[in-house]
Amino acid sequence: MQDAAVAETEIAGLIDRDRLDEWIAQRDLPGRGPVQTFTRLKGGLQNAVFLLEREGGSLILRRPPLRVRDGHNATMLREARVLTALKGSAVPHPAVFAVCNDEAVIGTCFYLMEPLEGFARSGELPGSYATDPAWRRAMGEELVRAAAALGAVDYHAVGLADLGKPDHWHARQVERWRSQLEGYATATPGYDPRELPHFDTVGRWLSDNLPDDRRIGIVHGDLQFPNVMFSLDAPRISGVLDWELASLGDPMLDLGWILSSWFEPGDPEGKSPMVKPWDGFLSRAELIALYGELSGRDMRAVPWFFALACYKLACLLQGTVAAAKAGKVPENVGASVHAYSVWLTSKARQIIAS
Repeated sequence: MQDAAVAETEIAGLIDRDRLDEWIAQRDLPGRGPVQTFTRLKGGLQNAVFLLEREGGSLILRRPPLRVRDGHNATMLREARVLTALKGSAVPHPAVFAVCNDEAVIGTCFYLMEPLEGFARSGELPGSYATDPAWRRAMGEELVRAAAALGAVDYHAVGLADLGKPDHWHARQVERWRSQLEGYATATPGYDPRELPHFDTVGRWLSDNLPDDRRIGIVHGDLQFPNVMFSLDAPRISGVLDWELASLGDPMLDLGWILSSWFEPGDPEGKSPMVKPWDGFLSRAELIALYGELSGRDMRAVPWFFALACYKLACLLQGTVAAAKAGKVPENVGASVHAYSVWLTSKARQIIAS
């Protein structure tokens, strides 16, 4: 009875059980009969994710948060569209079973996908990843292979030509993110973007040093450990998750994102490894060499994408800093996020100086 009460609390306002069961019954999905258990899964600040268990089958339900805002439903349908388009590709990803664009079913759009074996997290690694350096080495290799596989997908052929705005993508990046930072200041009294060091310096360098090798493809947008499921059975990726930032752009930005999440001696002070233990992981130079081998790209352009990843992520994180200034986020969270933003722009400054 206590477990049932907890389950009801977890789904309150997020799922209408009767309507969902009726909707599921009309489709060919894993399992039989009504959903017997709902388990809300941890991870993912922007959306709510549930494991649904039926007789003989399990499903993952992904929906926007309780307070659905403008754009949330469109983003959810977009995620499902990208995952569906990747079917048959070399990109490890969960299969989409069904998509619902009728908000009357549970109050918002949602989709159902396959459960994946393994874990997605930061912090202490589990199982053989914690004890075997070879498994940790494979984690870096697998991330790069996933990034290269996504970059190789023909976005026209899979029906995603309208996923973003590819024209002059590289030249538009600095102004795109600078204007977002300025928007935080306009909307939030007390927020001062000048407290983020090196932002203008890095932006000028990016504008003045556009890479010669420019390509357009599908970009995941947040390819790092918490958004990737690693199998506990073998050192491999079960699937890449959290596709809400997927768009068209230069696929090498995903490599830059991986590099920005990495940890090496000589980095600016103020950052520790995203996962532990860290010994055994590939170096950034090894990650870059592997991506070049798999993609055929000119890897001399890597510093630009590495610096852009730091620049972009620092800007995105400043949204949380501004929210803390407005009292919408705890002050300590804002301070922590600002510290990481400073690390990112400091790393970008280090990159362009070398």
